[in-house]
Amino acid sequence: MGLHPLEFSECYLDSPSFREKIKAHEAELDRTNRFIKELYKDGKNLINATKQLGMAQRKFAQCLGEFQFEYIGDAKTDDEKCIDESLQEFSSFLKNLEDQRELMMRNITETLMKPLEKFRKDHLGTVRAERKKYEKETEKYYSSLEKLLNMSAKKKEPQLQEADVQVETMRLHFQEESLDYVCKLQEIQERKKFECVEPMLAFFQTVFTFYHQGFELAKDFDHYKRALQINIQNTRSRFEGARSEVYELMKRIRETPQEYRQTSPISCEGYLYVQEKRPPPFGSSWVKRYSTFVKEQKILHMVTFDHRSGGKIGETESVTLKSCLRKTTDVLDRRFCLELDITDRPGTVLTVQALSEDDHKFWMQAMGGKEPIGHFLGRTYSKERGIDAQLDDVGLSFIKNSISAIEKRGIDDQGLYRVVGVSSKVQKLLLLMIDEKSNEVDLSTSEDWDVKTITSALKLYLRSLPEPLMTYGLYKDFISLAKGGSPESRIQAVHCLVHKLPERNRQVLGLLMKHLANVAAHSKQNLMTVANLGVVFGPTLMRPQEDTVAAIMDLKFQNIVVEILIEHNEKIFADAPESCPFSPAAPVFSAPTRQSKKQNRQNRPLAVYNPQALDIQNVSAVGDGSSLATDETSMGSNESVSSQSSSASASEMPEKSDHVPLSNSLSSGSNSGAPTAGASCSNTGASGESQPASTTAASEKEKPEESDPVERARLAGGRAGGKERPHP
Repeated sequence: MGLHPLEFSECYLDSPSFREKIKAHEAELDRTNRFIKELYKDGKNLINATKQLGMAQRKFAQCLGEFQFEYIGDAKTDDEKCIDESLQEFSSFLKNLEDQRELMMRNITETLMKPLEKFRKDHLGTVRAERKKYEKETEKYYSSLEKLLNMSAKKKEPQLQEADVQVETMRLHFQEESLDYVCKLQEIQERKKFECVEPMLAFFQTVFTFYHQGFELAKDFDHYKRALQINIQNTRSRFEGARSEVYELMKRIRETPQEYRQTSPISCEGYLYVQEKRPPPFGSSWVKRYSTFVKEQKILHMVTFDHRSGGKIGETESVTLKSCLRKTTDVLDRRFCLELDITDRPGTVLTVQALSEDDHKFWMQAMGGKEPIGHFLGRTYSKERGIDAQLDDVGLSFIKNSISAIEKRGIDDQGLYRVVGVSSKVQKLLLLMIDEKSNEVDLSTSEDWDVKTITSALKLYLRSLPEPLMTYGLYKDFISLAKGGSPESRIQAVHCLVHKLPERNRQVLGLLMKHLANVAAHSKQNLMTVANLGVVFGPTLMRPQEDTVAAIMDLKFQNIVVEILIEHNEKIFADAPESCPFSPAAPVFSAPTRQSKKQNRQNRPLAVYNPQALDIQNVSAVGDGSSLATDETSMGSNESVSSQSSSASASEMPEKSDHVPLSNSLSSGSNSGAPTAGASCSNTGASGESQPASTTAASEKEKPEESDPVERARLAGGRAGGKERPHP
């Protein structure tokens, strides 16, 4: 049972039970007072802790905002630009979040802390004062009453009457005080129900407002989050492809380092030990110097450098070479030595020592010695493969035959151009159609060749050409235009460069791009978006003459060029451009910076990015001992990166991406999609249309014909941007 009500009539009786009721009310108010004091103390601690949290998060945001990514190469893709700017975006969002949190803390102080403290002091404090006053009046009345009752009856009547009047006055005053105190007690008991709870309601309203604003910002930020996920996915895809290429290059260089030694027609460089003669009896010493020989001026620059001394670079010495002679061991008891006649020091002969026999031959050839030797700088796929691939009528017929068969029999096959055929069958088909020039086979009706064998043979034919379809001469121009400029200028530059290609090359390229656009139009069924096709055909259609790490870093830009060709094939291949007002080799690096959508993001918290959405699953495939080399990439990119610079934004983004493993898709016929981004940081096509995303199969190997291919898609994209390696 709760507290007993205090009846006003009991103030006149002042019974023991009435006093017990008053004590119960007083105890309850004391408990309420302690509760409010404790709550106020905890509230202060909460505010201080929140301030510490805010300071820590602001420091975290400052750290994010001050960091800047460095990149390899001379340009970044739009994806990389957006990723670079994301840290500043996150920093800004965190700062806005903390501004809102500070506002929430100020509101809590005003709506919770101050009202509670005011109620405790103004009302509970008043009751305590009234209690003391009531106890004082009680003491005075009952003391006077006892004094009156103890007065002798023999006192004079006026004295007795005066004493009676005084006690009666005190009694009335005591009863009035009792009535006021009882009323006050019951008033505070009722008032505390709303005076305590109403501030708590305001507190929770403030907290809910804070989190609701965070929810609203999360919805506003969702487009940026999705676009950034695609940017990260595309960048990871290119990283996987570039990494595999780097490992392949490193492996080849490790096996034949001299074949990949960096040289140029202008200069050659490397370490030489130079003999420094000293006066007797000190003899001579050999000092290691990094030497650069400029062939045209015949100037040898030498820099003293010793790795063991902490890598300190010494002074540079330059000499002009007159002649170079090999120094035999019967003259000097050292191998690999050269004798250099110096023109700017008449009568002075400089003796240097190479690092090995091969290095000795290299310097002899570079300096015009008597032992010239050819130097292998690159690889020709057609010689390695033993396939005489030429861009002639036979080759064109094979391309048309293959495209017709693919579009008729396998345009909806999942992983088209990604799933590779059996190496032996691919080689056999290509030899049949190219080397033996047997064009009587109609691949559209022949059941002897499955679709994956035809697609692999077509890619192998394009890679086996003596020169890439888009030529070595225009390679740098194509790469340069992909590194900068607006979306429209990129398209215009590609249009101009395509019409600089030889007639046959342009004819074949147009035929191929029209076919790939048709393949991309069926991406909901075959999962091959424009971005995925760019990954596959980028290194197939264009490649540098020399394999270097710098060239591998440009793989991502090859993909961009091919994506532009696919998306705008009708415009590019229809007619020659009316004018080319700019040089594609020197683009303007003014690609638009892609920022997040600014939709009332001031003082709003940050949406959370879930890296689980970018989980990658690797796939292993079993070959038949002569399987085709692993296809260069997996179906990783969800969006076209040529169009990352599109000024048009995509339409509404789906709420969820249903990514299904390709092995499941092969049996169920379901397709998977990824969200399309609609911000300035989005990956929409240059035409303004978003590309459907797909799951991606990771580096597939060819399997025997009787084996069912096992493909697993990865949401974030696998090894994008890598070249397809030649057959062993």
